[in-house]
Amino acid sequence: MTYEIPKHTQQFGTDIEEHQLRYHNRRVLVSKEFTFDSAHHLHLYEGKCKSLHGHTYKLQTIMSGKTDKRGLTIDFADMKRIAKERVIDKLDHRYLNEVLPPMNTTAENMVVWIYEQIHEALVEEGHYPDIRIEEIRLWETPTSYAAVTRELMEADEHAG
Repeated sequence: MTYEIPKHTQQFGTDIEEHQLRYHNRRVLVSKEFTFDSAHHLHLYEGKCKSLHGHTYKLQTIMSGKTDKRGLTIDFADMKRIAKERVIDKLDHRYLNEVLPPMNTTAENMVVWIYEQIHEALVEEGHYPDIRIEEIRLWETPTSYAAVTRELMEADEHAG
């Protein structure tokens, strides 16, 4: 295999114009993943998880939107900042039973709370409804996760 070194880097305004930056007008999915470590225990549960223990959680946020004039849906840096400020900083290296609202700290409960936090940020920052959460996944172990989708959340809102 041979490698060719570019002889010229593309220059905005000369080689490519602003109207060419946005290749399409379709809704696309973008995703960002995070990890955080937390401790918790479960109430009314018979098993190992009734005792205080910890997890390295993996969080995946999946959003959708159409691209802007630059060809970006939402900057990955904004996705990271929102998740960090609204979720990670509140939960990382913390005792979840103390920092979350009153709830059993199951992955199923936590994933809905996480969805609400990120959705609220998108609304407050003016991204919504152009940018929407499509799915939030929270892995408690490498093989076990809970997820919630926009469709599930909106169906429950309309059901009352």
